[in-house]
Amino acid sequence: MRPKLTVTADGTGVVAHAGTRLLADLADATGLTQAYSDALAGLRQRNAGHDPGRVAVDMAVMLADGGQSISDLAVLRQQPAVFGPVASTPTAWRVLAGTGQAHLAGLRAARAKARELVWAQVTETGRPIPAARAAGRDIPGLVIDLDASVVICHSEKEKAAPTFKHSFGYHPIFGFLDNTNEALAGILRPGNAGSNTAADHIAVLDACLAQIPDTHRYNQPILVRADTAGSSSQFLAHIRALRDQGLDIRFSVGLAITEPIRAVLARIVEEPDLWIPALDQDADLRDHAEICEITDLVDTTAHPTGTRVIVRRELPHPGAQLSLFDHIVGWRHQLVITDTPYGHGPIQYLEARHRAHARVEDRIRCGKHTGLGRFPSRDFATNAAWLELALTAIDLLAWTKTLLLQGDLATAEPKKLRYRLLHVAARITRSGRRNRLRIAETWPWATDLANAFTQLAALPRPIT
Repeated sequence: MRPKLTVTADGTGVVAHAGTRLLADLADATGLTQAYSDALAGLRQRNAGHDPGRVAVDMAVMLADGGQSISDLAVLRQQPAVFGPVASTPTAWRVLAGTGQAHLAGLRAARAKARELVWAQVTETGRPIPAARAAGRDIPGLVIDLDASVVICHSEKEKAAPTFKHSFGYHPIFGFLDNTNEALAGILRPGNAGSNTAADHIAVLDACLAQIPDTHRYNQPILVRADTAGSSSQFLAHIRALRDQGLDIRFSVGLAITEPIRAVLARIVEEPDLWIPALDQDADLRDHAEICEITDLVDTTAHPTGTRVIVRRELPHPGAQLSLFDHIVGWRHQLVITDTPYGHGPIQYLEARHRAHARVEDRIRCGKHTGLGRFPSRDFATNAAWLELALTAIDLLAWTKTLLLQGDLATAEPKKLRYRLLHVAARITRSGRRNRLRIAETWPWATDLANAFTQLAALPRPIT
């Protein structure tokens, strides 16, 4: 039985969302706040009380905290003892609406600058950038996952349009780093933008690469993964051309099954000696799934030299969407093409490595609860600025987990972080000329949060 309570509205010194201060302080410690201030310096008006860069960071912190609209800044604004002066909703609107293409480029450069410092801080704290994993082993270097997703709009917004999923809204394309869950880049597109538009894939990949510090971009392998939308010859040729610029970059993308490929699959369906068991992500044998390399059986001249073709077949699970061909042969088929050369892992590993691309759907799902799922304005340019702040919010969460948290919190999704750390209540006290944020000692994750603030204070700071 719950204890009886008498509720009054006369508490003092109590604050909510106390853990969110960690994100705001991290933005300062990584130089992001100052870099944003420099990027948006042109928006500052004479005698204005708020730095536009600080306003942008506060909006990113609010989105990381789970806010969904600009008016949610009130949660931070009404607690000045924790968050300091926070801009009003009209001021935040003016900053967002005034952010043009030149400012967006500055914000992206600022985020890249902060990321370089974060990665340096990670190295100095003895926690290297984690490796992405597949089939029970580390994937060498960095893994960039590209994918597009529909964002439904419930009102008429500029360039919102009917989508291929018979909904209405936008169709942005994103690039995430599988190693750390960082949101490297995103491009806001009309709802009727194609899924397999090579120019958009090239643009978002180049934006992703620009976010990676030079010491990491040129000194380790980079794998680019995408679904069948990334299999265009123009996009793959662009990836190959990047190797001429000194990047050790490879691709692993899905491939649509054409009639010539169906003919090959029909010919080998009853040749069990060609098929070997597929692996799951723990390197265990995957039930009722087999793979085979068919590079020598299909025409790969439309793709870069050295492209390999691997096919996976599995018994269809209930509810699986099957083509007529799959219905006839009794197997569900999926293809992957990669330019990873022979000698860099068996095809079981290469196929499982590509299947791990599905993790990007989780990144986008979490991103839609961190600002990417709702756009506030009828103006397309304003919504593009909002997308950039949402990417920043996702980065702040990723940097927090990589730099400051341990155990299951270091791999937690945003919802768990908010429920356990960011939204915690605390009491503000002052003694010895110092403000103290006191978290209830009975809160199960109080020590984790306090340790995170301690680690944050010990991080090496940028030279200003």
